[in-house]
Amino acid sequence: MDHFGGLDVSVKETSICIVDDTGRIVKEVKVASEPAALLKVLGNPTYRFKRIGLEAGPLSQWLFSALAEAELPVICVETRHMQAVLKAQINKTDRNDARGIAQMIRAGLYRPVHVKTLRSQKLRMLLTHRKLLQSKAIAIENDLRGTLRNFGLKVGMAGKVRFEARIQQLVENIPDLAVLVEPLLIVRRVLREQIIILHRRLLAIVREDEVCRRLMTTPGVGPVVALTYRATVDVPARFRKSKSVGAVFGLTCSRYQSGEIDWSGKISRCGDEMMRTMLYEAAQSMMHSKKWSWLKAWAMQIARRRGMKKAIVALARRLAVIMHRIWIDGTEFRWTREQAAAAA
Repeated sequence: MDHFGGLDVSVKETSICIVDDTGRIVKEVKVASEPAALLKVLGNPTYRFKRIGLEAGPLSQWLFSALAEAELPVICVETRHMQAVLKAQINKTDRNDARGIAQMIRAGLYRPVHVKTLRSQKLRMLLTHRKLLQSKAIAIENDLRGTLRNFGLKVGMAGKVRFEARIQQLVENIPDLAVLVEPLLIVRRVLREQIIILHRRLLAIVREDEVCRRLMTTPGVGPVVALTYRATVDVPARFRKSKSVGAVFGLTCSRYQSGEIDWSGKISRCGDEMMRTMLYEAAQSMMHSKKWSWLKAWAMQIARRRGMKKAIVALARRLAVIMHRIWIDGTEFRWTREQAAAAA
């Protein structure tokens, strides 16, 4: 008899529900959210697991790796899809969620997600930490601009290098304001120094990575976009078709059809937000660049028919497809149609 498991994971404890192939509950227990505690229950030889499901979350990558190493048939399930199914329950408890997950896994009503490799997780951490420091430094600069404006002190146009000197120049004759401004300037200075350290680390990784160097041959794609794409896609073979990449990043139109109603809306915005933003910025950079290619000419034709915003979104989607094909084929971007036709 086959068995199916459902894990409802929280920070401290995990609810486990095991059912057989008829849907009958065999075992329910709550253990610590640690691999050893989970394996003590799931590793019991009396259970012949066909599938074990857990919801994608902060601890899912760590627990998934441990269960997979123990040769258990574990599956990481997409969060929004699982929440939509579990919402039908009257009472929302960890025990009921574990039961619902187990029944979903048994019936096949789940949508699996890719669990990134350890290297991609580390690259992702580098990118998110760099972005976090950037956002905090910008927030401090904006706060200084806004608070000083209340006293008639206008910072004006000041870049990252001249910003601190400009602030000190404005408050040098107002000692009580200078005392309040100094701590923020110190924090901003430290943040900028650490951003430089992380950015240099990012450039060093890109310089040594062959895939990133080939991705950067695409117009508009720099080191940050290339490394973000490398970390997000992780394993390119998981996409059967390159055209699927745009949909996974939420760059295809959502659709609603019911009876006589059938309309296509804005992009779905599902998937990785950071990757979607990077692709949009890369497309925007290409559209404003003076260097031409067949890809920019294609996007400009869309801009004349549908507008610049839609053209940038379409270009971002096509960039995702082209970069995946470059990665799979081991080639570089071809700037003219003649080069592409000759290679084909």
